Amino acid sequence: MPTKGVFSKGFIYLILIVGSFLMLLPFIWMISTSLKSPGEVTALPPVWIPADLKWENYQEAWAIAPFLRYALNSVIVTVLSTIGELLTTILAAYAFSRVQFYGRDIIFAVLLGTMMVPGEVLLIPNYVTLANLGWIDQYEALIIPWLASIFSIFLLRQFFLGIPRELSYAAKIDGCRDFRFLWSIMVPLAKPALITIVLLKAIGSWNAFLWPLIVTQSKEMRTLPVGLTSFSTEAGTIYELLMAASTMIILPMIILYLILQKYIIEGVAKAGIKG
Repeated sequence: MPTKGVFSKGFIYLILIVGSFLMLLPFIWMISTSLKSPGEVTALPPVWIPADLKWENYQEAWAIAPFLRYALNSVIVTVLSTIGELLTTILAAYAFSRVQFYGRDIIFAVLLGTMMVPGEVLLIPNYVTLANLGWIDQYEALIIPWLASIFSIFLLRQFFLGIPRELSYAAKIDGCRDFRFLWSIMVPLAKPALITIVLLKAIGSWNAFLWPLIVTQSKEMRTLPVGLTSFSTEAGTIYELLMAASTMIILPMIILYLILQKYIIEGVAKAGIKG
């Protein structure tokens, strides 16, 4: 039995190592390509380790387009949309988990059903709505449609359901109203779930490409992912500069994830499937 257990664990570790390597392989290739010369990018067989590391590719990639403006737009959109989604999620999750009102469960079920609608189906109706409001090529178009997330509401609602109701009873006895109970007790206890929501939202907003591409028309309103199209011209794609810019763009999100990754596991685990 001990020998069998060792082999079982060894096999599991092997699968995890292989899976991790396959997941990291695209990132390794991206970083490697960002340091290559133009000749090494198209060489066959592929060159994994450049003969001469071209660090100047990063400087050239940053200068080829107004990436400072793109970065500012990405920060504004990411921060404001994340804060907005966090507020709507907290209020909606509390309502669906603690407040009794007519049709609560039916409304929540309908909202969950909207998660099955592909996002691409909503692109045209959303664009037409924003065009009628005059928000195309404005921050409003990049931020307001993404101030609420059914998945985030579901995740936080499940977490709220796991908090003992005795806390709310005790708070009401002490004269604590619902709003104060939410912000003073529920929100601090839900810190892991809230950090998970913030992290997932920040990564998704920072990396968004299709929607910003559709609703922005001027360079001044583009975000970083859309700015990557600057490296694709009629003459072809400058792959080494494209990979250098891509590396710079995803680096902040990787750092953020590495700092907060433990909260994702904790937040999802504690949310469970209650309710």
